[in-house]
Amino acid sequence: MTAHPDRSEAKQAHGLQSGLKSRHLTMISIAGVIGGALFVGSGNVIYAAGPAVILAYALGGLLVLFIMRMLGEMAVMNPDSGSFSTYADRAIGRWAGFSIGWLYWCFWTLLMGWEAYVAGKILHSWFPFMPIWGYMLLVIVSLVWVNLKDVKSYGEFEFWFALIKVVAIIIFLVIGSLAIFHLWPWGDLAQAGSTGLFQQEFMPNGIAPVITALLGVMFAYVGAEIVTVAAAESKSPEKEIRKASNSVVWRILLFYVGSMLITVCLIPHDNPLLKDPTWGTYSVTLTALGIPEARHIVNFVVLTSVCSCFNSALYTCSRMLFSLSKRGDAPKCLALTNRQGSPWIGVVFSSLFAVVAVYLTATESMNVYDVLMMATGTVALYVYLAIACSQLRMRKKYQREGKQIDFKMWLFPWITYAVIFIIIGSLLVMLIEGTYFKEVIYTSLLALSIVMIGVLVQKLNKAKVGNNALIQKKQSI
Repeated sequence: MTAHPDRSEAKQAHGLQSGLKSRHLTMISIAGVIGGALFVGSGNVIYAAGPAVILAYALGGLLVLFIMRMLGEMAVMNPDSGSFSTYADRAIGRWAGFSIGWLYWCFWTLLMGWEAYVAGKILHSWFPFMPIWGYMLLVIVSLVWVNLKDVKSYGEFEFWFALIKVVAIIIFLVIGSLAIFHLWPWGDLAQAGSTGLFQQEFMPNGIAPVITALLGVMFAYVGAEIVTVAAAESKSPEKEIRKASNSVVWRILLFYVGSMLITVCLIPHDNPLLKDPTWGTYSVTLTALGIPEARHIVNFVVLTSVCSCFNSALYTCSRMLFSLSKRGDAPKCLALTNRQGSPWIGVVFSSLFAVVAVYLTATESMNVYDVLMMATGTVALYVYLAIACSQLRMRKKYQREGKQIDFKMWLFPWITYAVIFIIIGSLLVMLIEGTYFKEVIYTSLLALSIVMIGVLVQKLNKAKVGNNALIQKKQSI
């Protein structure tokens, strides 16, 4: 493998520590794919698309597999805490790195508010002596504290919380498989098993809901790329990125496609409980199979999942701000680290939207947050589009410079072009079909606003550099 002498120097200069171990990165890569959307939000997708939801998750998974391979190619060559934002900066232009970095930050900071809200609702349902906003504040303070410590603390938290999710999914897959083969002895097996995958219409509402379901699927998958951010703080980033990129296929097939297959084999797609956010996919299925207190058990898993997602989001946001700051695209103070190597100002700043969600919950104005979340609806597709465009240009740049590329995207450039075409096509279908019209429009407006700010900042910086050079020239004369 070709050596990259600038990496050790970068690690010493950037202030972050290499405290993540291989087992941490393994679980972070798994946790990045498994969010609360698998346990709860997938019900809406099943209800709309029917058994064909399997196609939506499989196609979305294939898209993520290609994206992770592209990102892996760039990250192996140059691991960076800014990940795809840094690569967009170098491949497309500074405005692109600025825009995609801040857009991604907006997505996760807003999502943290929702994760805290879900955690607060679950805890309040168990222990109603404290209001939802009180539990939200408790969760936020606790996870901010975790992120203010060294990166190993973050890794340990993710390891154990991800382990709970993985064990829960494996148990669900085992129980569901037994039920499909009529080996599960409890529950109303006749009712649960009577629908069958081949006894329902595969695509009851046509192809359009399957295509538009892609947004819900991509929302569920977003987070897979977090491992390339975290790998920059490990001792062997190239090795960990390779491993994560290669293993993404089985994680998606097992956790998502496997879960959807089990569900549509056991539960009718038009079960109204699938649309009820207080139930969720796993709760409906396990209740039909006679698991006592299935809702509370699944709620515990969802609680660990949303806390894990909040923790990863806060970590990713702070590192993204760190990278943006180092590149001059964010205030310098956001790159300051404490003695534990945590960019503490970035951590605190990134948690502010979650605190806003606490206030909106306390004043019963959470509907305002709904509008804000719409503005992040298609961020995953925009981020993946930026990754594909960056890889396309970076590979050509490396080839011109004669650099050896050890970890390559397959069938370049044809798959890269195909991914770009599919993402743009999906966005157009969502606009035309209308189901996700508002999400696409709001996200596009947010992205356009950030792009304009980025271009303006870039011009101001150029003007500032030019003025400084002119002053120096006059002084030398």
